[in-house]
Amino acid sequence: MRMALIVVDVQRDFCPGGSLAVNYGDKIVPKLNKVIEAFQRAKLPIFFTRDWHPPDHSSFKSQGGIWPPHCVRGTTGAEFHPDLKVPPGLVIISKATNSRSEAYSGFQGTDLEKQLRDRRVDEVFLGGLATDYCVKESSLDALRAGFNVNVLRDCVKGVNLRRNDSALALRTVEEQGARLVTSGEAIKQSQRAAMKES
Repeated sequence: MRMALIVVDVQRDFCPGGSLAVNYGDKIVPKLNKVIEAFQRAKLPIFFTRDWHPPDHSSFKSQGGIWPPHCVRGTTGAEFHPDLKVPPGLVIISKATNSRSEAYSGFQGTDLEKQLRDRRVDEVFLGGLATDYCVKESSLDALRAGFNVNVLRDCVKGVNLRRNDSALALRTVEEQGARLVTSGEAIKQSQRAAMKES
């Protein structure tokens, strides 16, 4: 099986100091960086998803949605976290670019599935923000598309509008067939994949 890493929405607005900050969202960055480096060494595909909203996006409170304005395309808040390792040659998937539709999943309204297929990927590892929204929905869509899905449980943090939202999200994706793994396990698997390729 060929593996790929999907880094979900590790953007300034979702980290402490941002307009829709996830508590301790920045704390996942060091471990996520180690996974990124391992996949890069193994020459495995890496995808970064990002919210890339128009200023009048329907999810914003000013438009009747539930969220404060966040990750507006071209703004500082939409940038990736400054400590996140963004290697050359990665693929950036911009989502929720239509003002009239929400897109929590990196697969919704994008060509992410096609790009994975083009690279003969059948197993994906996901980490990022937020557990209970974009990570959850991206994982479920990956499962629906037939990929083997691994969620990096030590590389995700949630919004938790309700206290148990993140725990419920992880339980849901696991019940649907995803595996919950650690960053260390993902690194070992990438190393094994690199040895098979060589």
